Amino acid sequence: MDKINPRVDIAFKKIFGVEENKDLLISLINSIVSPADKVSDVTLLNPYNTKNFRQDKLSILDIKAQGVDGKRFNIEVQITDEADYDKRALYYWGKLYTEQLHAAGDYSQLSKAIGIHILNFVSIPEAPKYHNVFHITEKDSGFLYFTDLELHTIELKKFTCDINEGLTDIVAKVNNSLDVWSAFLTRHDLLKPDNLPEALDNANLKKALSVLEVMNFNSEEREAYEDHLKWMRTEMSAIKKATTDAIEIGEDKATIRIAKNLLKAGASVDMISEVSGLTAEDINKL
Repeated sequence: MDKINPRVDIAFKKIFGVEENKDLLISLINSIVSPADKVSDVTLLNPYNTKNFRQDKLSILDIKAQGVDGKRFNIEVQITDEADYDKRALYYWGKLYTEQLHAAGDYSQLSKAIGIHILNFVSIPEAPKYHNVFHITEKDSGFLYFTDLELHTIELKKFTCDINEGLTDIVAKVNNSLDVWSAFLTRHDLLKPDNLPEALDNANLKKALSVLEVMNFNSEEREAYEDHLKWMRTEMSAIKKATTDAIEIGEDKATIRIAKNLLKAGASVDMISEVSGLTAEDINKL
């Protein structure tokens, strides 16, 4: 089997959702949340193990963790662009928050719940950043009152979607620790633990790359991984075909149709402009 892709949910959980790699999960969480929400330690509420995987393949692949101060985190990597993903994210957050009440028994004991959604597609085309943070605020003043709700979206296609980018191109995008983890999730194939450029040279990334290199699947895990990987490969093939069609078909309607498909697939405006000949302004109107 080819080198395992950490964006596939089962691989992601085997890296970040096991006790022996808890330090990697802490590093990932701290690269995303605000300084006030950073964690020194976490308890895995649903650690990955083979027995649980056999019993509940559908729900086992998100990661639930609790910090020492009671804050709860739900971390999920999503490879497919499902309809109503925003509603799904809110539903997951709601479960994470309300599950506490059974143990606490009193509303005053409820702790902040933070949903972290790492997406292998563009979900919010209106937002130029690849990492966005959402709260409930007062409409006119922007005042934050409901402080226990926080949702993060990390759209990896906005970090990089060009398979032709080299290591130098990726390193140029690295300005913080989340960029380091995004580089790992998107272009792990370019990274060697014993030969990392200075911007990516840290112990957590080296460990994650090493874990990825030695990761093994049993037959059930391999089947699930291959099914999810197949979808990703189909998506990449569709983008390549659309690119070829855009070059070969010169009619305006066909060009616009293909540009729209590329936008849905998460291609960058620059890439679509280069392929279609449309201006950035025209593409943004689409």
